[in-house]
Amino acid sequence: MYRIRFHGRGGQGIKTAGRILGTTFFLESFEVQDAPLYGAERRGAPLFAYVRAARKPINERGIIRNPDLVIVVDDTLLAVPAAGVLLGVTPQTVLLIDSFEPAETWRQRLNFPGRLLVLAAANEIEDRAALPYSGAACAGAAARLIGLRRGSLEQAIGEELAGAGPTVIQRDLEKALDAYDRMAEHAGIVHQGETPSADTYSPPAWVDPPLDDVSLAAPDIHGAATSVQVRTGLWRTMRPVIDYHYCRQCLACATFCPDGAIQVVDGQPYIDYDHCKGCLICVVQCPYHAMSALPEHRAAMESAA
Repeated sequence: MYRIRFHGRGGQGIKTAGRILGTTFFLESFEVQDAPLYGAERRGAPLFAYVRAARKPINERGIIRNPDLVIVVDDTLLAVPAAGVLLGVTPQTVLLIDSFEPAETWRQRLNFPGRLLVLAAANEIEDRAALPYSGAACAGAAARLIGLRRGSLEQAIGEELAGAGPTVIQRDLEKALDAYDRMAEHAGIVHQGETPSADTYSPPAWVDPPLDDVSLAAPDIHGAATSVQVRTGLWRTMRPVIDYHYCRQCLACATFCPDGAIQVVDGQPYIDYDHCKGCLICVVQCPYHAMSALPEHRAAMESAA
């Protein structure tokens, strides 16, 4: 199975690069996974995308831990440990960097154990995130390093960028094919990694956090160092009410109360209205529908009566 990771920044076409390479694989009859990994990121934030490709169904899921090929679209990420560019690399991993620095410089800086190549960037610019064609270029270079056909790459770019219009397609195609041609000397140097055997699987190193006593860990407005004198019940507009005819003392209400405002006395729940904020989580969680919500003005009227 081929395992490839793209690393770059938001705005550099990392997601598109993964899609292009994945489609190129697919057009050559591979089973493929391709996916980016990012949250609600801003332009310029580090992100990555990964591609898996094999001639048989792919059962692996999640982030690629031991890549066969790592493509770095923005070399400034190599100095950011949190970006995880070199995570899981081995002597069999090929590292391709889009950079203005020569390969020898990066070999000395990184002490990289595998094969390191540089895709020379054309011109330096101030804003590294303003490299809209770097992703397509790196996808083209990756296709050549893996040994995929030029025609498949061209078709993949046409399909993935179909909605962007002919001008964008042509620009990205030129960048990708130029990078494809520049990697001709290294065509096919990326090899499929071995699928780890279940017999040699090493489980992750789980971390067992210490557990405090429930008197400390559970919410309790009456516990030490809390603001028991602050009557947060004054914030409430709706109050939960327990119908003890239906209550089965399951104590789900007390368990889910985020402030510990439901006390349990002799197995029976009681609501501390001085501190209940009226979030009504208890009403939602009650499995026996023994709780209901009552507007505060009605509760005041009933109390006065």
